[in-house]
Amino acid sequence: MIEKMKFLSITGPKSDIDRVVNDYLSKYEIHLENALSELQSVQNLAPYIQINPYKKHLNIANEFYNTLDPDVPHNGLIMSLDESIAFIDRLNEEYSGFKEKLEYLEEIHQRLGAAMDRLEPFRNLDCNLSSLLDFEFIRFRFGKISKEFYGKFLDYIYANYDTFFYPCGDDSSYVWGIYFCPRSQLQKIDAVYSSMHFEVTHMPDRYKGPPEEAFSNMTTNYQRLTSEIKGYKQRLEQLLTEHTDKLIAAKNTLDSLSQNFDVRKLAACTKDDFEIFYILCGWMSEKNAASFQQDIQDDENLYCFIESEEENISRTPPTKLKNPKIFKPFEMFIRMYGLPAYNEIDPTIFVSLTYAFIFGAMFGDVGQGLCLVVGGFLLYKFKKMDLAAIIGTAGIFSTIFGFMFGSVFGFEDILEPIWLRPMKSLVTIPFIGTLNTVFIVAIGFGMFLILVTMIFHIINAVKARDTENIWFDHNALAGFVFYAAIVTTVVLFMTGNTMPATAVLILMFVLPLLVILFKEPLTHLVTKKAEIMPASKGMFFVQGFFEIFEVLLSYFSNTLSFVRIGAFALSHAAMMEVVLTLAGAEAGGNINWIVIVLGNLFVCGMEGLIVGIQVLRLEYYELFSRFYKGTGREFTPFLKYNHKEGGHVS
Repeated sequence: MIEKMKFLSITGPKSDIDRVVNDYLSKYEIHLENALSELQSVQNLAPYIQINPYKKHLNIANEFYNTLDPDVPHNGLIMSLDESIAFIDRLNEEYSGFKEKLEYLEEIHQRLGAAMDRLEPFRNLDCNLSSLLDFEFIRFRFGKISKEFYGKFLDYIYANYDTFFYPCGDDSSYVWGIYFCPRSQLQKIDAVYSSMHFEVTHMPDRYKGPPEEAFSNMTTNYQRLTSEIKGYKQRLEQLLTEHTDKLIAAKNTLDSLSQNFDVRKLAACTKDDFEIFYILCGWMSEKNAASFQQDIQDDENLYCFIESEEENISRTPPTKLKNPKIFKPFEMFIRMYGLPAYNEIDPTIFVSLTYAFIFGAMFGDVGQGLCLVVGGFLLYKFKKMDLAAIIGTAGIFSTIFGFMFGSVFGFEDILEPIWLRPMKSLVTIPFIGTLNTVFIVAIGFGMFLILVTMIFHIINAVKARDTENIWFDHNALAGFVFYAAIVTTVVLFMTGNTMPATAVLILMFVLPLLVILFKEPLTHLVTKKAEIMPASKGMFFVQGFFEIFEVLLSYFSNTLSFVRIGAFALSHAAMMEVVLTLAGAEAGGNINWIVIVLGNLFVCGMEGLIVGIQVLRLEYYELFSRFYKGTGREFTPFLKYNHKEGGHVS
């Protein structure tokens, strides 16, 4: 069902908007519209421009809140605006102090780690690093060379140049060391080493003593910094943990006020000689609108005008679905196709009943149906998945049809069928022959559903005051009469009853088709338009002929599509018969229960998925296409209902 909507225009002094939003609008679900767009006929309107004063503190609060465990418990504390701002400022100052110190220590820690990485390969150098700087005529370079060049490197440089390389250590890829050369030849020697793929490591001048001693001192400092950093991180975490309740309360307060403030984005302003007024407009449910009007009747600074549907013909209300809890999961299928427009029928209950019923008819088995019921509803209970509830509901009908067919996990010798066994029930049709009963019933059920959807189409057209779709369309009254005549004739023929007179058949078949053919001229005639027939009459009749052919073809194909209900009922029985045969149940010997279990799981999973898709296809293509457009826009409350996260603020 679609809730009745009322369009509200709310106005009052500009300075009073926060009080109105917090004290009144936060109690109700309201779908706000842009006042400037909706009230174009009103003169001297201007946008409500003001910077949100809560955003800064709310952003800080959100940053802190996002670091918390989402499942952390809190006591539901409520804070005022002043308390919230003061707390966030104080917490941010204290947190920033710790954070700044932590970042400083982490920077030193990172630099020290990099220095240790540079020094570590040279720890075996047995000399005082600072003494190397005292050389007057000798220069040196620290670095590494790849092992694949190391042998050739030694032979080449010792044979041709005045230099000495002292290895300090190695790993799987490189030899690390230091080379010396005369000061006067430094530039040339550097070029030679570079050409031999020697990579220089720049060693700072601050190291004192042997490398091992310097590395040991650095390790001590590194470990001390690691401990200090860990301590500061724990203090930051502890700081937020200790103030969790206050932080959540302050965030909720600021979030609530920020949302309230954002109402201004959709508001407009106007002014008289003395004061500036705001204007808000939007949609409320009829019930909420009445409660809101009652709530503000004694408020001298607030005025609300509510338009009825008859007065508000230029605006299309948003769609808010309201269905009983048992049917609510099936709204998922409606949203997938498109929400109904405000003046359309909500097909949720129709889809719920027909989907579950058809699913059960196509997948009738007591055991597998009960598995779907238990699995679906357990999954819905713990995961709140709408699809799981749909599966559980469909499983109920699968169980019912399982009793109708006498099938329990594929076994047909446990229960006697209440109705029939799909594989064995046949019926003789005059002039046609013997057919399976479920096919005949499926076609008959499909015809009934098509007639029902035509009635829905006519109801939608009446709501929209659409003359053509009330009387002359192939889904309107003319189409209904024609298709009902076909159904009646088929039933009479199959039951061996006397056919109607020729004159009656002409009225029931030919006349509706002529009405459908001339639907546009007839619509123009009824609506009193000047031009009744189109200018190009030849093209009109050619186009009309093909449209009539398409209409007849759609009637036939849509009806025939429902054969799949019977086909899948037979398919299920046949597949389970194969499982029982493989398990040896048909031979009367020992039954392989592993095959029975695995076979039932396979059939339940695979066929359940296929049947679910096929039923949805029937809903969308054979039924929805006749009466449903799904062009509605969703009702979206601007404010959270009752501000459930934070409550009212002061």
